[in-house]
Amino acid sequence: MEHVEQVRRNLRPEIWERAGRRLLEKMISEFIYEEILHPEMMEERGEGTFFCRLSLPGGIGYRFEARKRLFDTWRVVPGSVVRTEGEASSPATDPLRFLLDIREAAGLSPETAAHLLNEYSRTLLADAHILARKEGRALDPEKVGYAELEGEMEGHPWITFNKGRIGFGYDDYLLHAPEMQRPLRLPWLAVSRESSRFVAVSGLDHEALLEAELGEEALRELRERLDDPEAYHLLPVHPWQWKNVVVPLFAGELASGRIVPLGEGPDLYLPQQSIRTFFNTTDPQKLTVKLPLSILNTLVWRGLPGERTEVAPRVTEWVRGLRDGDPFLREECRVILPGEVAGLNYDHPYHAELPGTPYQHLEMLGAIWRESVFRHTAPGERPVTLAALLHVDGAGQPFFSSLLERSGLGAEEWLERFFGAVLPPLLHYLYRYGTVFSPHGENTILVLDEDFVPSRLAMKDFVDDVNVSEHPLPELESMPGELRPVLLREPPEGLCQFIWSGLFICHLRYLSEIAEDHHGIPERRFWGLAREEILRYQRRFPELGERFRLFDLLAPSFTRLCLNRNRLLDYGYADDGERPHASAHGRVTNALHEAGVPAGR
Repeated sequence: MEHVEQVRRNLRPEIWERAGRRLLEKMISEFIYEEILHPEMMEERGEGTFFCRLSLPGGIGYRFEARKRLFDTWRVVPGSVVRTEGEASSPATDPLRFLLDIREAAGLSPETAAHLLNEYSRTLLADAHILARKEGRALDPEKVGYAELEGEMEGHPWITFNKGRIGFGYDDYLLHAPEMQRPLRLPWLAVSRESSRFVAVSGLDHEALLEAELGEEALRELRERLDDPEAYHLLPVHPWQWKNVVVPLFAGELASGRIVPLGEGPDLYLPQQSIRTFFNTTDPQKLTVKLPLSILNTLVWRGLPGERTEVAPRVTEWVRGLRDGDPFLREECRVILPGEVAGLNYDHPYHAELPGTPYQHLEMLGAIWRESVFRHTAPGERPVTLAALLHVDGAGQPFFSSLLERSGLGAEEWLERFFGAVLPPLLHYLYRYGTVFSPHGENTILVLDEDFVPSRLAMKDFVDDVNVSEHPLPELESMPGELRPVLLREPPEGLCQFIWSGLFICHLRYLSEIAEDHHGIPERRFWGLAREEILRYQRRFPELGERFRLFDLLAPSFTRLCLNRNRLLDYGYADDGERPHASAHGRVTNALHEAGVPAGR
């Protein structure tokens, strides 16, 4: 029997109960926000805290306290949830029981509920391991490296089933989950040039990429295993993907010699937050590698879309060209764009010919090489993903608070510098060029100076998350024709959603709580600082006034996008030809608008 010691160490009753309570409180909070649940707000307990009651069929109910926050959010007070059944009541710590309790009221189908029980169970397993690992352990920003910090993260702050990783066994979890922080060497394959397509930015070819990434000696050793090296591209593969997908599903390609296993490369890599992206720890200046991983995690199968893999370098060249030709982005913002400089795609020989085949079967073999952020930072600069600002270590200290302490700045001044670093480049791409990234916590990198003060922004992941305005703008005429059928075009509000929901709802909504609870920054003031930065930008570029009205980030309300509702009610576990998108449901009051209205009005 394997892994008994790990099970005993990490699945202790007190750890399991704490993980369950935290997940249950998160589910209630986010289900209220997405209007999956409609509890009664019974009485105000002061300072925006209400006593709430959720009545369910069969005489079952939940009562709890919740704080009312901006963006129509309710945040459950930790430790306040009680489950009632008839006359009996007890503290609620079981999210799986909660899912069964709400199934009828929320309208979940039995099939979706059954899969959710499994996905929440897997999420709880990971949560328990994380809690056990960080017990009493402080996280020092001066000692933890960029790649190692990624392994401290605890998953998507909004999606409640955020570490389901359906397809992994327990042994796979222990080997490959980012929080395990286990370095590995990547296996390499030779894939027929006739069946694969390699694309790179100008000035980079396949040979130069391989020499830089593998080194001459390792490259020679791998190629010595081939009868005709010139007939192949070389491709790294995730070890799990090799065993579980390539061998069983590409067996004919292996038999024919169109795919040839070569062995491991020399460098060590760590999986990052996205679980399928690997950072080179042997040489942090080398490229990071994004590989398909055919597991279902959060909302999608974590493969690599072939079409986007092949166009990724062209997207990089285009968004960089906008920056390089714009003095504000280039010289004032100094925005960093760690580009996807090369992509290699290998389609499945039969699924590629099947009309309407589920998308997961079209994303099984390929790679994207992305520049390391360290290729663009100066000595002394410290890059951290935005997700790190939400992390609370085992000693109860938010990483945000640790950065404040080392910077010597007050919380409000640090936040002013933060908004001044993050928002202007995002606003400029939106207003001037009708183009947006997806600036959620994983994609967005905050670059700190040597004093831990925010100095500038780095944005990554262009292949999946660059979108453009469907409203005609002259600046978009420079977009290459080959990108037009690939990049999503959005109406004005849809384009703004990448900032509203991707940055404000998905990340800053939670950072505002930390700033208030730990540093006394009122939530309204937090969003006032963000609003002031937007208005400062707009004063700087008055000639874009029409764009400010078209892409109105300060509008009174916007469409509520829902990530949990998508799985629970709208999409479930369907296996379609298109990736699911966030569900739209109702409207949300915009905190950036409210922050501009005098209090009490």
